[in-house]
Amino acid sequence: MTQKDKPSSDTLKRYFKRDLFATHVGIELIEAHDGYAKASLIIKEHHLNGVRRVHGGAIFTLADLAFAAASNSRGRVAVAINASVQFLRAPQGNVIFAEAREISCDHKLASYEITVTDEAGEVISLFQGMVYRKKESTDYFEKG
Repeated sequence: MTQKDKPSSDTLKRYFKRDLFATHVGIELIEAHDGYAKASLIIKEHHLNGVRRVHGGAIFTLADLAFAAASNSRGRVAVAINASVQFLRAPQGNVIFAEAREISCDHKLASYEITVTDEAGEVISLFQGMVYRKKESTDYFEKG
């Protein structure tokens, strides 16, 4: 796959604005390219659970969006087949970030590690995901 066959970071940002749930939650895709993505979430009142901590679902959704962007950055449609998360500590501050990094990628499968940090740079969650890489190209991202 050539570099011109891969969607640009701007194209991926535009495309993932179509992820209605992530957009509704308030997630912003900051960067995405070559098996990497970074996203952020400004914590608001509706992101808190019953004990007034950031809801695990909000953290998972942030990590999942970064995972999706990183795994689709190689020019082929990638769909999740497995994901797991570890919650390590409550975040401090008002913003959390997820950085997805590709660990391995072959013709059919790719694996990613996503680290979620708070404003102080402390790791609050670890997320691992695997995707199945379909034959279809992501060139439709350009049209959407």
